[in-house]
Amino acid sequence: MKYIIMCGGYYPGWEIPRQMLCIHGEPIVLRTIRLLLHEGIRDIAISSNDKRFKIFGVPVLNHENTFVGYRECPVPWAEAFYPMDKPACYIMGDVFFSPDAIRTIVSTDTDDVELFASSPPFSEKYIKRWAEPFAFKVRNQEHFKEAVEFIKANEHLFNRKPIAWELWQVLKKTPLNKIDYNNYTAINDYTCDIDNRRDLEQIRRKLE
Repeated sequence: MKYIIMCGGYYPGWEIPRQMLCIHGEPIVLRTIRLLLHEGIRDIAISSNDKRFKIFGVPVLNHENTFVGYRECPVPWAEAFYPMDKPACYIMGDVFFSPDAIRTIVSTDTDDVELFASSPPFSEKYIKRWAEPFAFKVRNQEHFKEAVEFIKANEHLFNRKPIAWELWQVLKKTPLNKIDYNNYTAINDYTCDIDNRRDLEQIRRKLE
């Protein structure tokens, strides 16, 4: 299985891509690579439209997608996944992972598609007040691609712009406008995505 760290998109207001931000002196994306290597994973790539990611020592899959931000893209996330015909694990590039979280993602198998995300009740170490998706592990690429195409063609069926949660609801054939926090693999520690500078400072303080 190929592990693809998703680092696409554009982030106005940041001098560098969020995935390159440093926590304890280490870029977030490099930390993810290091943790995957520690778990024995060698087939690792970065999916991005930014050439700066070539410095991290893994192949960069040039993915010219239309996902440029929540407000700018008609269907956020629907085009963020690098197309693959083989099993792949798509890992969110702006997530600061714990070693246990990466271990859970690597060790959990599926014959279809599995989502990894935070889930209430949250750990005291978790800095958000809501659940966040961290990775999709995809063995059945046909099913996954069908769900992505459904999202792109049926945005009107949702009560907001579809994001990763809505994609998961389509995959699991559950109600499209209600997140079920019990039907995916929960990761509940300090693992969290970095959306803004406040998140960055909070996670830094949590790990002091």
